[in-house]
Amino acid sequence: MSLPPPLALLRAMLDAAIASAQPDTCLPPHLPRPQDMKGELVVVGAGKASAAMARVVEHHHHGPMRGVVVTPYGHAVPCQRVRVCQAAHPVPDAAGEQAARDVMDAVSGLTPHDTVLALISGGGSALLPMPLPGLSLADKQAVNRALLACGASIGEINIVRRHLSAIKGGRLALACHPAQVVTLLISDVPGDAPADIASGPTVPDPSTCAQAIDIVRRYQLALPPTVMAALHTPEAESVKPEHPALVGHRTTLVATPAMGLQAAARVAQQHGVAVHVLGDALEGEAKDVGKMLAGMATHVAQRHQPFKPPCVLLSGGETTVTLRGSGSGGRNVECLLAFTLAMRGAPGVHALMADTDGTDGARPVAGAWAGPHTLAQAWAAGVNPAQSLANNDAHTLFEAVQTPVVTGPTHTNINDFRAVYIE
Repeated sequence: MSLPPPLALLRAMLDAAIASAQPDTCLPPHLPRPQDMKGELVVVGAGKASAAMARVVEHHHHGPMRGVVVTPYGHAVPCQRVRVCQAAHPVPDAAGEQAARDVMDAVSGLTPHDTVLALISGGGSALLPMPLPGLSLADKQAVNRALLACGASIGEINIVRRHLSAIKGGRLALACHPAQVVTLLISDVPGDAPADIASGPTVPDPSTCAQAIDIVRRYQLALPPTVMAALHTPEAESVKPEHPALVGHRTTLVATPAMGLQAAARVAQQHGVAVHVLGDALEGEAKDVGKMLAGMATHVAQRHQPFKPPCVLLSGGETTVTLRGSGSGGRNVECLLAFTLAMRGAPGVHALMADTDGTDGARPVAGAWAGPHTLAQAWAAGVNPAQSLANNDAHTLFEAVQTPVVTGPTHTNINDFRAVYIE
């Protein structure tokens, strides 16, 4: 069997991963059945996939329904019965604050016969910035900026977010009471913990204010005094698993990073290329993960251990970038640049790294790909690869060598996709 060109294979694998998490594919089997609902169906949601998820619900539910969802600017799709709001991501804005209040209003005054269908996907934390009483949107923006720049994991970031919100950490679920709540999740977090997906507005949260305070201290975050004061109040505590108002609620993961990697693996296997999944929850500094993947690829290429070429090393998860330079960031392109520098132009090794939501960092670019000639091409274009990495400016380098991966908004998000192909 003849093998496709490396880039064609890697891109087909990325496309398969994204396709596996499209709402029209993964959502229908999990929708509530009309015969199980006696009252009103109210749809609420937040995230990069929420509008596309709402449209799927409209296509499959023919009874009365209403609702409101919020998605990032540029991710909206037309819906007829569910209002679609757009707001800023990753730093929240006033439109998101208003959308969060609209979501809470939509679930007020319901009865035990009503059903709330919560459509939650990655990005929902920034899109639902409803501060606790006494806090402002400016406070929330300062917290988000500090958390995104400090190198904290997504789990740590969301612990802090949940304890400063009037809607996250299960508080939306409380507002729905006494209606039944069905939460359908597209996971973008390592480990797929429901409380970490959009900071868990409709699910219980086992973490505590004390943990949030510890994270702030650990990363030496300079947060507004009002924020620190709020974290020391009982009102900041999130909704815990034993809360009686959450009894009978149903939560289902409809798409996960692991499912996406399995779909990508099938593409390579159909071409006779072995695939080795290193994990769907790899975390750490992006450049460190890149170096680690380069070490593994080098060992496979040179010693044929622990795997024999041709093969693909596949991984997902969410790395972090501690910003030290003035570049446009992007954890996937930073990981890829660190990988490429460590490979030093080794023959027969190619890689593609991208965010499955279609945006990596501050550019509307999903990621990039690199091969044996990338470093030489960068130097020829007048770009210093090591300086680009130090300046958190990998996007500029990959644009100079014309290897960005552009998908546009994918209307889903199952986290990072990293594929290393060793011929």
